[in-house]
Amino acid sequence: MPRLFTARAMVLGVVVMLAFVLVYPTLHAYLAQRAQLAALDAQVAAAQAHNDDLQNQLQRWQDPAFVTSQARERLAFVLPGERAYRVVDPGAVQEAPTASDGPAGSVQASAGSPWYVSVWRSVQVAGDAPAG
Repeated sequence: MPRLFTARAMVLGVVVMLAFVLVYPTLHAYLAQRAQLAALDAQVAAAQAHNDDLQNQLQRWQDPAFVTSQARERLAFVLPGERAYRVVDPGAVQEAPTASDGPAGSVQASAGSPWYVSVWRSVQVAGDAPAG
């Protein structure tokens, strides 16, 4: 009957295990650093694109026509001799409430009396209100 595990097979297994134990941490660190490097490359590319956008915007602000158009659009500036018009959307304008005398029995504030007299009168009127 042949033996399943010979001395050579056991030595080979130990050598393979030892090689795996020695190589795995190094390989794992290498792969982690490659992933980190890829993420940093992506960040650098995004920062470079943002920097290019800011440089383009800075060059646009050097143009007097762009500055004038931005002042007109954002701040509603007009040049001397021009007349500015503002169009108001009628749906956005709220109508002012109509003047009313208020509810029946309300206390009218008198200009000559102090504030606490007005408060006391309103308490008295509130106590006299009919139960509804």
